[in-house]
Order: sequence, then C-alpha cells, then structure tokens
Amino acid sequence: MRREPFAEEELRRDAFLGGMAKIWQPKHGFGYRAGVDPVLLAAAVEAQPGQEVLELGCGGAPALVCLGARVGGLSLAGAEIQPAYAALARRNIAENGLKGEVYETDLAAPPAALKARSFDHVLANPPYFEEGKRSAAPDAGRELALAGSLPLADWVTLAARRLKPRGTATFVQRVERLPELLAALAANLGSVEVLPLAPREGRAPRLILARGRKGGRAAFRLCPSVVLHAGACHLEDGDDYTNVIKAVLRDGKPISFSG
Repeated sequence: MRREPFAEEELRRDAFLGGMAKIWQPKHGFGYRAGVDPVLLAAAVEAQPGQEVLELGCGGAPALVCLGARVGGLSLAGAEIQPAYAALARRNIAENGLKGEVYETDLAAPPAALKARSFDHVLANPPYFEEGKRSAAPDAGRELALAGSLPLADWVTLAARRLKPRGTATFVQRVERLPELLAALAANLGSVEVLPLAPREGRAPRLILARGRKGGRAAFRLCPSVVLHAGACHLEDGDDYTNVIKAVLRDGKPISFSG
C-alpha cells in the first residue's frame, strides 16, 4: 500500500496516444507503471460525449485519461485504494484538462457518495494474479496492483451495481482467469462479449477484453482475436505492433469487438 505522496523526483510524465494524453507515473523502481493494457482497455469502451464513466482501481488514471482524450465531454470518476495513486490520478485528470473526480476507497466498501451514483460505462483492470499465488513484487504499491485480495467476482458485481440500465462494463484480464470472469459476468450482466488479444499471429491469446451490458439479452459472443505484434518474432529495435494496434496506441483510435 503506497500511502505517502510521490516526490517529484520519483515521477516522470509520459506521452500516450501520440501525445494526446500526458500522464505522470512512477519511474522504474518507484511503483506501478502503466503499459499498453490500460490503453487497450480504454480503447474498448464505446463511450459517447456527455456520458459518465467510472474506473475501478484506477491507479494513476492512465485508462481514464486515455479515454477522456479520445472522447471529449466525458464526466470521469475513478476509485482507488492507494492514497498516493489516487492523488496522482487527480493530478493526471486535471493536467489533461479533463473533468472528473477520484474516490479514495477500498472497493470492498465503497463510500456512500459513490454508491449513490450510476454510470454509462464502468471499466477495470483488476489484478491479474491472486494474492499469495506468486512471488511478490518488491514494491508494495506495485504488488497491490498485480495481486489483490478482492475476488474477481466482486469487481464485476460492483461494476454492475454502478451501471445505468443498458450501461456496459469492460475488463482486461489474463486468459487464465477467463472462466472466473465469465462466470461473474454471466451472473451480473448480459450480452457478454470476449475479445482475445494474441501476441502474434498463430500464438495463443494471453490477454482478453471482456464486456457485458446491464440488461443485455444477446447471446454470448467470442470475437476473432486481435493480433498485437506483426511477424513471427521480434527482430529489431523498436516496437513491431500491427497497424490496428498502432492506430490505438498512437492515434487514439477505438478497438472494436466487431472486427
């Protein structure tokens, strides 16, 4: 748990979406740093201007900021248990000229102010690992982001409760936890869709994006995989993302469940 605020020398400001978003985050060794996963998560949310969006476990708010940079006029909210990251999220939202607030809270016991609100979209990047089932990261804040005690089903239940009718909840998660995530989605939401993310053509997916709709009635849909990297292997310096993923990461384009 990172409680004390980050000192300026512990942070650096990184450009996302080709510079459309600029996000303060810990330098290597000082805490959890965002990779491409929250950017892909934000790109999968089909938000429209004027809508309200909540991110559960927002960290420093890279996903919220990326979503707000792509879709103008959103009202953003984040929920984050670690005080240092909640403060960082507020700074990132404000310095990107976005409208939003961050609730400093344990998701197991959200405050009344959050429970009184409902949202058009909820997104979340829950910890990929279960607590105590892997070697812990040396930084406590990073470890909490990677492995948490709150069951995955509770993340989905909270997301569903905070949605308006017909609202969507979108998650990114490791493929190993897909059965657990699907069970929770089926118990709380409808019109469930899963988009596998394969590292390269012909490789098994390692991550998935999953989405459900409150009150949705459509049949479950498994979408064709989106391939992240071009070629059979990494051959030279620099990234080798496919054109679809380059458009998401550099140009702020959405990622579609429809192909």
